[in-house]
Amino acid sequence: MNAKLQSTDMVESSADKISRQSQLLSAQLQSIRERLYEPESAKTLKTYTSREVATLLGIAESTLRQMSLDGESAIPDRQDNGRRIYTLSQINQLREHLAHKRPAEALEFLPRRRPGDKLQVIAVANFKGGSAKTTTTVHLAHYLAIHGLRVLAIDLDPQASLSAMFGYQPEFDVDENETIYAAIRYDDARRPIREVIRQTYFDGIDLVPANLELMEYEHETPQAIAEGYGRGNEIFFRRLATVIGEVGADYDVVLIDAPPQLGYLTLGALCAATALMITIHPAMIDVASMNQFLAMMSDLMRVIEERGGVLSHDFIRYVITRHNPNDGPQVNIVTLLRSLFKDDVLAPAVVETTAIASAGLEKKSLYEMSRGSVGRDTLNRALDSVDAVNHEILNHIKQVWGR
Repeated sequence: MNAKLQSTDMVESSADKISRQSQLLSAQLQSIRERLYEPESAKTLKTYTSREVATLLGIAESTLRQMSLDGESAIPDRQDNGRRIYTLSQINQLREHLAHKRPAEALEFLPRRRPGDKLQVIAVANFKGGSAKTTTTVHLAHYLAIHGLRVLAIDLDPQASLSAMFGYQPEFDVDENETIYAAIRYDDARRPIREVIRQTYFDGIDLVPANLELMEYEHETPQAIAEGYGRGNEIFFRRLATVIGEVGADYDVVLIDAPPQLGYLTLGALCAATALMITIHPAMIDVASMNQFLAMMSDLMRVIEERGGVLSHDFIRYVITRHNPNDGPQVNIVTLLRSLFKDDVLAPAVVETTAIASAGLEKKSLYEMSRGSVGRDTLNRALDSVDAVNHEILNHIKQVWGR
């Protein structure tokens, strides 16, 4: 009898079991990351060939070569075979040099916002898993930075997938009070947003990382409202916009990877945003889920407007993701969405491809993949697809700036 009771007492509880498995997985993820990013366990960005740089800058490769010979602006390194290679930081130095040297073409070389141009805050949202929300955010961030813009990426999702894409494992690399929660919390531990912004390995992109402490904001906000944090910039749906405003002069675009639910954090993102990107996987169950998301979002937006919030977005666009153009039902759904939402659906779509899946396994975007990592044709098709989507978004940003 006693032996039977003892064995019952030693049975692992569900909470203990899940906690143990979480710790085991975390340790393995940390080990994998250290192997991938030796010796400093940090991500680094690839370099660019002269041909790639010339294409990005819109100049002849011979012009770039002559600039290098003349010692103009950034001086590239040389590989053993004599080829010149540039870092993204050097490319941005070249942009600034050419913009100064050719003022009539300055906006082509350096398309950053000018005095009077409105900071663009783009929230990427959907509460259906698998809609490629984080993948869309990270590819857009990388694309904008490669084209010379200054980007702040804010990970608002407690699952911290965006942070992981930038090389931060939330339970190891993001300590307590080091997320956006630190800047919008309601107590005396609140910190300026500048103190939680991190530079990344990707020149031109800064990051506010995430971890599970973001859930504290969801738990504390109802009590804060009850205690009187319900006026002016202190009200929950204005807090994110207020802290972004503190650093707005440092950036051209702020990207917010919103959490996959309509909580207080997402409502703050909707209010802070000047534009919304809603990702859609064109499958019937995903579209039905998105319909519920839109209905709930519109109801909550009306509640915010009744409380004095102003929700005016420069553009709202739907992004078709993981699209298989050879799948008949998917094609029918895309056709339906375009007939209903017209130009609000981006004309290009992100195709479903093993290249994006392979990049995701390595915590990379397509812009970081080496040519030998996946098939050349596969990578090129994937890049063409993602480039087309991001190019259209950049054009929307430029239109807001009157370009």
